[in-house]
Amino acid sequence: MATTQQPLTAAPLVDDRDTLANELRTAAMVWRRELIRFTRTRSRILSGFVQPILFLFVLGYGLSPLVGSTGGFDFTKFVFPGIVAMSVVTTSIFSAMSIVWDREFGFLREMLVAPVSRLAIVLGKTAGGASIATVQGTIMLALAPLVGVTLTPVVIVQVILIELLMAISLTAFGVFVASRIEKIESFQVVMQLVLFPMIFLSGAMFPLTGLPPWLAFLTRINPLTYAIAPLRQVVFSAQDMPAVAKARFPTDVTIFGHTLSLAAELGIVVAFAVVFLALAVANFGRPD
Repeated sequence: MATTQQPLTAAPLVDDRDTLANELRTAAMVWRRELIRFTRTRSRILSGFVQPILFLFVLGYGLSPLVGSTGGFDFTKFVFPGIVAMSVVTTSIFSAMSIVWDREFGFLREMLVAPVSRLAIVLGKTAGGASIATVQGTIMLALAPLVGVTLTPVVIVQVILIELLMAISLTAFGVFVASRIEKIESFQVVMQLVLFPMIFLSGAMFPLTGLPPWLAFLTRINPLTYAIAPLRQVVFSAQDMPAVAKARFPTDVTIFGHTLSLAAELGIVVAFAVVFLALAVANFGRPD
């Protein structure tokens, strides 16, 4: 008995453009959710400004009489770029706390079982945290006239771009750490143990020259060092600094006697961001 052959139909092809659009849409939704969450937590907004402002005025003006002034350039002006960076770094790392919060309340698991890639989730989380940190760091620039720092429109644009790069790298680092932590309390403890050493060993509070060998070594293996140095170089380029002030408050990073260029410093920050983005994606791909 003859059987009727059913015609074969080709499986529908998935358009790569549709896949990319879905991934970008997912990342945009996660990014928007991070912004909404931040704007609804006023205490987090306030705390993001209070600590850097205290460091700037209390530490800056408190140590200025001890450090002294050179050619009209004092310690408060030197530390200003470091305080701006502190605002960016603190906000970037702690923005990853939302991942731990989502894990505790089950929302992260719902995102992970959804038909979206881990890359889209990580990119959305990183973009959200980096956007918030960049805005907070930029607002800190309004304090520049109060400490006698001059900023031109070109310098402000350059500072914002460096802030964004710094924020992306540090948010990616925070996302990587948060992806394997299950309790908010544990994340806060870990970040406090990591955050303050990174800030204080980055040259944000003191010049990187004339240090003991062990301290110089620690500053050179700190990725944040290579983000703060170009930020300070850009800000100082707009100041009327005599040669003696530039010699006392240098901005360059030297390794084995070789002075790194601004491009090389930013390249290290980019590499740091790429590595921790990859690690964060890999960790999101593992089951809890």
